[in-house]
Amino acid sequence: MRRSDTLQKEACPIARAAQLLGDHWTLLLLRDLGHGSRRFQELLHSTGMSPAVLSNRLRHLESAGMITRRQFAEVPPRVEYTLTEMGLAALPLVEQLRQFGEIWLAAVPEPALQPDEDALPVEPCE
Repeated sequence: MRRSDTLQKEACPIARAAQLLGDHWTLLLLRDLGHGSRRFQELLHSTGMSPAVLSNRLRHLESAGMITRRQFAEVPPRVEYTLTEMGLAALPLVEQLRQFGEIWLAAVPEPALQPDEDALPVEPCE
């Protein structure tokens, strides 16, 4: 059974959301894509994921409708990932997690990203 089938069968909306958003790699990708479109290498560097894990998570988020993948006809090939309306709707959750971490958990430095002009604000961790 595909994961998307499992999500649809969950009666509880919290369980469905947790299945989609509940791993830390997904949350880090949403955090970074909340600053605007990003390339694979940018996401690789900012999250610290292995290339295989990043590819897997990006495919999963794309199939779930959270992100879009745009490939440009250039040499070398260029691919950018962007949040969809559904992905943008999850940003307030990411912001709440950031605030919770600031208040209740010890600070851990993270790489800084430069926001795009059209990006929705998610406060960076300091």
